Amino acid sequence: EERRIKDLVKKHSEFIGFPIKLYTEKTTEKEVPDDDDDEDMDDDDEKPKVEEVDEEESKKEKKMKKIKEVSHDWEHLNNMRPIWMRKPDDVTQDEYTSFYKSISNDWEEHAAVKHFSVEGQLEFRVILFCPKRAPFDMFESGPKKKFNHIKLYVRRVFIMDNCEDIMPEWLQFVKGVVDSEDLPLNISRETLQQNKVLRVIKKNLVKKCVEMFSELTENEDTYKKFYESFSKNLKLGVHEDSTNRAKIAKLLRYHSTKSGDEQTSLDDYVSRMDDKQPGIYYVTGESKRAVETSPFLEKLKKKGYEVIYMVDPIDEYCVQQLKEFEGKKLISATKEGMELAEDEEEKAAFEEAKKKSEGLCKLMKEVLDEKVEKVIVSNRLADSPCVLVTGEYGWSANMERIMKAQALRDASQSAYMTSKKTMEINPTNSIIAALRDKADADQSDKTVKDLIWLLYDTSLLTSGFSLEEPATFSSRIHRLVKLGLSIDDDDDDADDGDMEDLPPLDGDDDNEESAMEQVD
Repeated sequence: EERRIKDLVKKHSEFIGFPIKLYTEKTTEKEVPDDDDDEDMDDDDEKPKVEEVDEEESKKEKKMKKIKEVSHDWEHLNNMRPIWMRKPDDVTQDEYTSFYKSISNDWEEHAAVKHFSVEGQLEFRVILFCPKRAPFDMFESGPKKKFNHIKLYVRRVFIMDNCEDIMPEWLQFVKGVVDSEDLPLNISRETLQQNKVLRVIKKNLVKKCVEMFSELTENEDTYKKFYESFSKNLKLGVHEDSTNRAKIAKLLRYHSTKSGDEQTSLDDYVSRMDDKQPGIYYVTGESKRAVETSPFLEKLKKKGYEVIYMVDPIDEYCVQQLKEFEGKKLISATKEGMELAEDEEEKAAFEEAKKKSEGLCKLMKEVLDEKVEKVIVSNRLADSPCVLVTGEYGWSANMERIMKAQALRDASQSAYMTSKKTMEINPTNSIIAALRDKADADQSDKTVKDLIWLLYDTSLLTSGFSLEEPATFSSRIHRLVKLGLSIDDDDDDADDGDMEDLPPLDGDDDNEESAMEQVD
């Protein structure tokens, strides 16, 4: 049972102040020269060849035999010193590295360390390490899943390394040691949950972790590597931790219309903002490439406003909680109620175009019926003919896509959150202008209705939604291709012509009924 005793002492009493020694038995193998072999070597010495051989080579040629020796000795089991008991200035970087590797089993050294102590009503000492890379199973759940990697000690005696209440989920990657002087030694999970000391410890740990991450931002390359590994954790922190939300938001980095290949912080965005800009504009989508060409950005780019690209699925959850930053409201470019600062001339021109297009809006709503809640004239578009926007408080198109991808989703519940779509048309676009003229000439024109459906389907795709009826959409596109190639659908036209020539059936039915009445 020697191995088991050693493991128990290493786990629970490795850092206790007094020495723990174990009386162990050691068996060692010792090599001694073989006497029988020496006689053979003497005979070989008489030969003249041996004189040329070096002494070292002659020693190697000697045969050795192994014998076992048994010895007893006291082995010191707890020779590791608790470095958290020392002052941070007295501990070298090498000592931190070796200690980090011993508690984490990591082959790399840590990215950052925070060593501090709290004294006063409560007394505890802490060392926190931030690893360089994220564990592969960080967000996987399972029966053996650890809540965090913080080892809890009470007066240098190890208590547990899976205490749920000592660290929030978004900081589960942080490794370290907490040594409290105030917690009772005969502790259990039930008593821990009721303990106020733990709440104070947790509050301090989260605060110091945020400080540690903020210190990393001083070196751009180091922080870039950290952010690549742990950006999801920070965004989860914004979603879950209301107390530190503003501080964590400062750590977020995003690509934007003006950042190029590099990512920008929200602080830098605010510093570049125009005084007249109503808030921080952002757009959510599947990928950076998809949102860069989004029609929602046309007017914003034209006005010189910077737009943040949020392309991580967790950004949708994050931005639901992060309503504003440094007093600036976060405004979605894909939702209703987007404010754009306009001068008097622009307002007057927009009102005039709005009046002209009222009839077309009414017709489009009649054709599309329940597919859209309303059709309105928009000032958010510059080049595109139309887009579909969602309600301010419902799901965005990207959120709808994310929720549809959930394997265990409840379709009945998601129906409540699916946002009503509003179609916004651009009155200055040539397509809309031509459609308006065609509709004014004849509202019952089949081509007008067909074009309205085609515009609806294309705006579904450009706005980030998925097509409900891809086959219908493709048949409309094929019809356009045939028009472009001047292919006549003779058969179809003939059928349509025959159908139109037929007399209405309603009249025939009435005549038949009256004839039958006469017979009766």
